[in-house]
Amino acid sequence: MRQIAIYGKGGIGKSTIASNLSAALHEMGHTVMQVGCDPKRDSTRILAGGKFIPAVLEEHREQLRVGKDEYSIKLDNIVYRSPGGIYLVEAGGPEPGVGCAGRGVLTALQILKDLNAFSTYNIDVAIYDVLGDVVCGGFSMPIREGFAREIYLVCSGGFMSIYAANNIARAVQRLAKRGDTGLAGILCNSNGDEEFEHRVLPAFAAMLGTSFIQYVPRSPVIQACELEGKPVVEHAPGSREADVFRDLARAVMENDSRVIPTPVTNLADLEGMYRKHVQKG
Repeated sequence: MRQIAIYGKGGIGKSTIASNLSAALHEMGHTVMQVGCDPKRDSTRILAGGKFIPAVLEEHREQLRVGKDEYSIKLDNIVYRSPGGIYLVEAGGPEPGVGCAGRGVLTALQILKDLNAFSTYNIDVAIYDVLGDVVCGGFSMPIREGFAREIYLVCSGGFMSIYAANNIARAVQRLAKRGDTGLAGILCNSNGDEEFEHRVLPAFAAMLGTSFIQYVPRSPVIQACELEGKPVVEHAPGSREADVFRDLARAVMENDSRVIPTPVTNLADLEGMYRKHVQKG
């Protein structure tokens, strides 16, 4: 089973990338499970027809409330099959103001593992959509505990998205040494400055020692599909944007590179690289 984690700054479009990647992989014939690892539990909304599905931790808390243990949880209560046939899970989070959200995500992932969810549904590819700009040990758990083997960082041309990705790469650098895990590449979810992004993001990928994998344009088609609660390959299958996600799915499945990244340790060097590409424009 391929285990792919999508990390990046909050609001950068990780869920858009993850959901459309899942849909394109499913269209290729793969059995896919997408696991939302954000307490907001909104990762899978596009695939679920615009709905918010029940979260694993909600079910976990209910089992504890009625005096049962976590192993009383049934897979049917925490794994939702989308209208398109993709298996969806939302980890959820603790009650507001109580506990660590990252640790909650680990609890949810461990429950999935203990219940043999991946083998039960014969999953070919698991996609983990992870809140990544919180520098918290809990949110590194999908990597630390071996749930996520291939890590993709989502950026735009905005400096803070690159800064956040570099911080995540620092965590990957530490954790990748512990197992068969590594950085697989950089993905661009465009903020609209296509020419600049095509300069700066490959340069940033090179600084990390990885590859620039795919450019996803800023598009009203993608936004319209999100509004309808459907992935692009399903709602606009003949569009250029659908082909972008199909290309991304092929690139991911053909990519066997997992590197220990070389993040920038001096912020001035990262700023200097960025300014150099701004000036080129």
